Amino acid sequence: MGLASAYEIIKNHGGLITVYSGKDQGTTFRIYLPVSSKIASPDFPAEENLQRGSETILLVDDEDMIIDVGQSMLEKLGYHVISAGSGEEAIDVVQAKGNEIDLVILDLIMPGMNGSKSFERIRELQAGMSVIISSGYAINDQAQDLMQQGCKGFIQKPFNIYELSEKVRQVLDPTG
Repeated sequence: MGLASAYEIIKNHGGLITVYSGKDQGTTFRIYLPVSSKIASPDFPAEENLQRGSETILLVDDEDMIIDVGQSMLEKLGYHVISAGSGEEAIDVVQAKGNEIDLVILDLIMPGMNGSKSFERIRELQAGMSVIISSGYAINDQAQDLMQQGCKGFIQKPFNIYELSEKVRQVLDPTG
C-alpha cells in the first residue's frame, strides 16, 4: 500500500517508524507500536455472521493488490464485482453500465483523476448512485467534504472482510 499508508496506519495506533539507510547497505525500517493492556482475543465473528449480498459493486483503486484482495472479499460475500484501476476507467464503466451498478467503492487518493473528481463525475452521470470512499489514511477533510456532498460512507484500507461486509450492507440497506 505504500510507505505513506503504512506510516499513517502506524501513527493512528500511536506508533512510529524509523528508517536507517546507507550507501550500498540497503534500508531498514523499524516499526514501534505501544504495548497494549488489552487482552488479545483471537475470536473473530463467525463466518456465518458475515453480511452478504448479490448486488453489483464497482471497486475503484489504482493498486492492483487492493483490487485483487477487495474483489476476492466481495465475491466471497456474494457480490458481482467490476473493477477499475483509475478514476478515468471508473467513469467509462459508469457510462457503459451505470444502471447495473448498485454501489461504488472509490479510492480517494489516485493519480490522474482522484476520488473527489471521480465522485463529482459519477454524480453527474448517475445522481443517485451510492458511493463509499476508501483510503489508507484515516478519514480527513477531503473525505468529510465528500460525505457532505452525498457520499454514503468511508472505509479504511486495508479492508477487513467483516467491516467491509457491514459497511456495504449499511449503504445498500440504509433502513435495515
